Amino acid sequence: MKAGKIVMFVVGVLLSMLGLALLVAAGVLGWGYFAQRDDGWFTAPTERYRTDSSALVSERIDLVFDDAPTGFGAEDLGRLRLRAASEDPGRPVFVGIGPQAEVDAFLSGVAHAELTDVRFEPFRAEYREIPGDDPARVPGDEDFWAASASGPGTQELRWEFQEGVWSIVVMNADATPGVAVDLQAGAQFPFLGPLALWLLISGLVLLVIGVPLLVLGAVGLGRHGPPAAHAPPPAAVAPGSYPVMLRGDPDAPSRGLWLVKWLLAIPHYIVLFFLAIAHFVTTIVAGFAILFTGRYPRPLFDFNVGVMRWWWRVGFYTYAALGTDRYPPFTLHRTDYPADFDVPYPERLSRGLVLVKWWLLAVPHYLILAVLVGGGATAASGNGDDWDDAVWTYSWSLLGILVLVAAIALLFTARYPSGLFDLVVGINRWRFRVWAYAALLRDEYPPFRLDQGPRELHEYAAPEGPHDDLPPEHGPTRTQIPLSKEQYGDPASGEQTRPGEGR
Repeated sequence: MKAGKIVMFVVGVLLSMLGLALLVAAGVLGWGYFAQRDDGWFTAPTERYRTDSSALVSERIDLVFDDAPTGFGAEDLGRLRLRAASEDPGRPVFVGIGPQAEVDAFLSGVAHAELTDVRFEPFRAEYREIPGDDPARVPGDEDFWAASASGPGTQELRWEFQEGVWSIVVMNADATPGVAVDLQAGAQFPFLGPLALWLLISGLVLLVIGVPLLVLGAVGLGRHGPPAAHAPPPAAVAPGSYPVMLRGDPDAPSRGLWLVKWLLAIPHYIVLFFLAIAHFVTTIVAGFAILFTGRYPRPLFDFNVGVMRWWWRVGFYTYAALGTDRYPPFTLHRTDYPADFDVPYPERLSRGLVLVKWWLLAVPHYLILAVLVGGGATAASGNGDDWDDAVWTYSWSLLGILVLVAAIALLFTARYPSGLFDLVVGINRWRFRVWAYAALLRDEYPPFRLDQGPRELHEYAAPEGPHDDLPPEHGPTRTQIPLSKEQYGDPASGEQTRPGEGR
């Protein structure tokens, strides 16, 4: 690999990541801007708040921006709207917002309630009662309010955000105790639209720069170099076999190395993070190429197959199989590693299938793979949006359970049960077939079956090397189809040719 291609690839990935992040942020802010309802306001549901004391007070509203850019202040954020109506329609209500220090002085010694938490669906308000014996003063007689409204019926307060520390106060207009009001809060953020537009333009610019760099780097990394020493011959498709080849030869893993493989594989995980982003972007680029030309660009095809090969080697080493203790190589190309993956290059692909196979046609496989290799965590709350009391449940995938059983067997017996190994590799084979189909590498629909065993049905070589539990002749139980040197090329000469490549 040339250093220039690697630098180009990394820079392209980073710019593309940032561009995609900005586009997502622009989409969220744009949705928020256009989702402002009620004449352009975000509004909370109208709910009833009550206290037996003289006033309801909000927690502090801190609008101090010491590190804000020059020319940007709280007034640029937007505006607040409060609507209040007394439980008794004929009773005047007061609602006002003022500096917190002034509000604290106004209510000093007066019994009042501070609203500490509000939750909706279902509604629940929590208060902190602050005792006092002094009578409250009539709020409308005070002159420190930044904005206020008072009177019978529904009163509406509108306030432009201003820098400072503020508190909202709701009282009976005559300052008598026993406040019961229906409140609705709303906010308007006019900056969302311009900010979303700026993020959209910035994201597109970064993608325009980053995607070509990423693709050019991937093309350079995906090009075939000379065959690696002892690398297996290129894959060929035998009649009746599926044209996605996954191999995992048992390689006598040790008793306890699996306990630390998560740590040893961290360098690979870092590289695979970048490769996965590149794989996503190059698959989209290849999709457009297939749509217009019916062909998958060969350098991108080799790159994406190489990324999947890398994933499988790391998975075979770690917790997708625990099949070997041999450390995976840092390369996209085929080597003599005991795990291998390959897909023969298709000369033509359907233009129409590219639009539906990755999201619609593959759905039945996704549902099955959710059980075979899925799993995860879910949370449920019995109190609507109250997630403090949420109950979390965890589920294991079938593959995860099988690999755990294999790990325990290795720890206590130093043996990997052969039937278990066959099933683990078969599940991974199903997963990678579906991945190859969804990544547009082939048009053939993946079969609904577990082809168990280390090798595909068409491979002619038996696994090499002894294994504590797997005999040397262990391999697929069905008839294997030998392939000629004309199909593979001559491995001894180092000249290997994929079928259809003419190389």
